[in-house]
Amino acid sequence: VDLLARAGHLAKAYDLIEEMEVEPDFVVWGALLAGCRMYKNVELAEISARKLFELDPSDCGYYVLLSNMYADAGRWEDVERIRILMKNHGLAKPPGFSLVEVKGRVHVFLVGDKEHPQYEKIYEYLEKIYMKLQEVGYVPDNSSVFHDVNEEEKEIILRTHSEKLAVAFGIMNTAPGTSIHVIKNLRVCADCHSVIKLIAMIVEREIVVRDSKRFHHFKNGICSCGDY
Repeated sequence: VDLLARAGHLAKAYDLIEEMEVEPDFVVWGALLAGCRMYKNVELAEISARKLFELDPSDCGYYVLLSNMYADAGRWEDVERIRILMKNHGLAKPPGFSLVEVKGRVHVFLVGDKEHPQYEKIYEYLEKIYMKLQEVGYVPDNSSVFHDVNEEEKEIILRTHSEKLAVAFGIMNTAPGTSIHVIKNLRVCADCHSVIKLIAMIVEREIVVRDSKRFHHFKNGICSCGDY
């Protein structure tokens, strides 16, 4: 199922699940849901999510992922429906944060963080990086912003996601060639994934990000996850 979903053969993956002689568990449905997220198949994502809600109703990650897909599709009424469903189940999406260790000290960043002593320098560095990103063809993935705001506001929000702040800080405060290691408590968004790939290529660094699902090892503009 995972292989078929990764390759984009979502209907075949679903058919395989339906043909299983044993009851599919959360790993199987989770693999299909991840594929639906990658290939933006909302219809199958809804089926997968419903099964996952039944198997593990206490895991807010499935609710959030489906909500994010609805937001990506501009289905804001469904986003609100999932929010209410989570509230009724006593679930709440934890605030996203990223950790990076530099010179033996752990630094924590939130989205739009302005509490860090170096935040002004970090923002200035990111501005310079974004100019270089645009030169190599980067286009912001505004679908990674799950708020009903205009496109300009989405780009502003995207630029200060916690993992970008952590990566920038790590690069600024380590010697050239030093690898950067970041831990993110939630799944890395699609835009941050694309940006960090390009940053790794531009600054010629290896960047490792451990999010809630897997390790992402960025090197030379490529990620070990195969963009899955």
